[in-house]
Amino acid sequence: MEYADSSFEPGCWGRSSRRPVVMKFGGTSVADAAAIRRLLEIVLSRASESPIIVVSAMAGVTDELLALGRAAAAGESTQDRTENFCARHLEVVGQLVAGDQLFALQKMVQAEIESLRELLAEMSSERQLTLRSQDRLLSVGECLSSQIVVAALHSAGIKAVHIDARNCILTNDRHGEAGPLWEETNHCIRKLVGPQSEAALVPVLGGFIAATRSGVPTTLGRGGSDFTAAIVGAALFASRIEIWTDVDGIMTTDPNICPDAHLVPEISFDEAAQLAYFGAKVLHPATLVPAVRENIPVYVRNSRNPKAAGTKISHAVQHPGEVDAIAAKHNIASLEIKPLGPIDSELLASLYSVLDRYHCTVELMSCSRNRLSLLVSSADSLPAVAAELEDLAEVGWENHKALICLVGESIRRKPEVTQRIYSELGDTELHLLPQSGSENSMSFLVEESRAQYSVQRLHNAFFSAKSPAVFPRSKSLCQAGESWL
Repeated sequence: MEYADSSFEPGCWGRSSRRPVVMKFGGTSVADAAAIRRLLEIVLSRASESPIIVVSAMAGVTDELLALGRAAAAGESTQDRTENFCARHLEVVGQLVAGDQLFALQKMVQAEIESLRELLAEMSSERQLTLRSQDRLLSVGECLSSQIVVAALHSAGIKAVHIDARNCILTNDRHGEAGPLWEETNHCIRKLVGPQSEAALVPVLGGFIAATRSGVPTTLGRGGSDFTAAIVGAALFASRIEIWTDVDGIMTTDPNICPDAHLVPEISFDEAAQLAYFGAKVLHPATLVPAVRENIPVYVRNSRNPKAAGTKISHAVQHPGEVDAIAAKHNIASLEIKPLGPIDSELLASLYSVLDRYHCTVELMSCSRNRLSLLVSSADSLPAVAAELEDLAEVGWENHKALICLVGESIRRKPEVTQRIYSELGDTELHLLPQSGSENSMSFLVEESRAQYSVQRLHNAFFSAKSPAVFPRSKSLCQAGESWL
């Protein structure tokens, strides 16, 4: 991924060379009035560090908007749900501000809701929800939350300014998961956001939302508010990026699976990216790319427990143990493709075109002389994929699989880790996967029914002395073809 204008120096958009701190607050951190008040306290604690704020939609709002869009496209009534959606935002507004400010904010909410109604009516009339209209629809949540946060900051005596992210995050037209146009985006951020920060104002942007050069709304994909924060931070050479969420930081594994999971105080950029890619939900996988490019440390913090140190993500990290964390990605299918002809660029282009059309994400691919082996998500669409490829290849698959990933510095150079994995999971059928581009991760495939057991067993082996619970073993459903490797 290329970044333009690398000669840019911090502070060239204004008088000061102070590097700001970019703070992203997720949906749970702006879920209600109480959460937004906690946000105000956290921002006040950063007042001397030129904070720039990026906020997600309130918790659950993006899902509700998506449900509204689907209902409208199906011809169902959305009136009651839209009223409830409006009432939720007005209730929060009424608890945060008063007087003329309250009147102005209520007017803003009602205007956004009216635009929402018009968009839903359009979807109902056309009986479809396209990715382009979905991007317009989902932007409503961030537009509302970011303007509510600005008003709350003003009410708390903090001079804030709302900046529409669609005016400064410019992307291609790949609706649903657009990619930034870096040169234009950096220019716009430095022109629109930088001077406000230099003027001792607190810029507030909605995350996740963007626009094409011609002003058509786009989104950066689910979880893209993290990406927005990193884009802004990299453009302005921030001193650090803080991701505020509802957990204390990155954990050794999912605490819902292992209650004794504990905080990882420091982790490298590469390890954090591997964890995000392989299923850890704290960070969006693309978040770290701009931060890595500019060597900006990223902190994951808990807005409900701001005194907790959180997790620091950077290049220079001390690694006391063999393994730093374990993640799992579920609902994976092993796809085997035996081409009727040679494996060439034409075949690969056709394969990826079909997979992309059915929203089948390729997690991993290996290639032999006469066979392609892929791990993919969205197994439900594989019958249709196989049907479209029948003139090019024999396609078989095995679903109900899970990917388990262990991360640690140079973990692939530590044979003792591999030995421990096989020792702990001797009663489980597993397939160690081919080496990825990173030496800091090791992954293997297991049956979905054994994923939780595998994570618990390995977490106990590498992080504690407790004996894991034992789950009954069961076979995955084999629909067709051969297993992975």
